[in-house]
Amino acid sequence: MSTRKHIPLSFVEAFDLPVTVDVPTAARALGICLTTAYRLARQDAFPCKVLRIGNRYRVPTIELMRAIGVDERAVYTLDHSS
Repeated sequence: MSTRKHIPLSFVEAFDLPVTVDVPTAARALGICLTTAYRLARQDAFPCKVLRIGNRYRVPTIELMRAIGVDERAVYTLDHSS
């Protein structure tokens, strides 16, 4: 049994992701166990599109965001003049 605690991805972390992420990051965002995430990826049953590149899996961030209910990436600017 693993002693590691499942730490979900924060809202801020989710919007700071690169174009693709690894399965552990996607699992954190979706709130699923890493073992389950890899099993789903192998079975083509992951909640969003997964790319297999060689022996690695990558998850497009746009697909991951859609899977968690975020259709568009928030765009904002900081007012540096104040």
